[in-house]
Amino acid sequence: MTAPASTAHGDVPYDDRTSDIVCRPIGFVRSPFTEVVGMPIQTAGAPDELARVEVLAPFVAGLRDIEGFDYLILVTHFHRCAHERLEVTPFLDDRSHGVFATRAPTRPNRLGLSIVKLLRVEGGTLHFTGNDILDGTPVLDIKPYVPRFDVRATDRIGWFEGRLDALPAVRADTRMA
Repeated sequence: MTAPASTAHGDVPYDDRTSDIVCRPIGFVRSPFTEVVGMPIQTAGAPDELARVEVLAPFVAGLRDIEGFDYLILVTHFHRCAHERLEVTPFLDDRSHGVFATRAPTRPNRLGLSIVKLLRVEGGTLHFTGNDILDGTPVLDIKPYVPRFDVRATDRIGWFEGRLDALPAVRADTRMA
């Protein structure tokens, strides 16, 4: 099987021969952000932004013991992204990069990853801060954040070098629409 060719603009064409992976939401994010423009672009740039995940009833049993963790990793689906691009100009730069060298939402499969601070659990609802997620976003998985597993010290961060101080002030605009 050959991979589908990309278009002239870097959009990834749909090819039903490669669409056999199916994920279903386990819940949905409830967030004050209803539009992409103006949203924080990373959880580290929005440490005080509140939101919640409402886990669907069939998956609530999977939350047992989750309250013992300070942070969670949310795997989400960028359901409002209209395009999947292989080259993007990210929010923290004015030059184009390959999408896999960015955190841009307009990526193949449109998967998001957010590390959020768990505040409390109320039944099937997880309240958290560090919200960089659009209201109604499907949550595909929740994992506990474990520093020994998840933290790697590094000095090599590619094109992000020298740009991270701007993170708190940078918000999403129309470039990923």
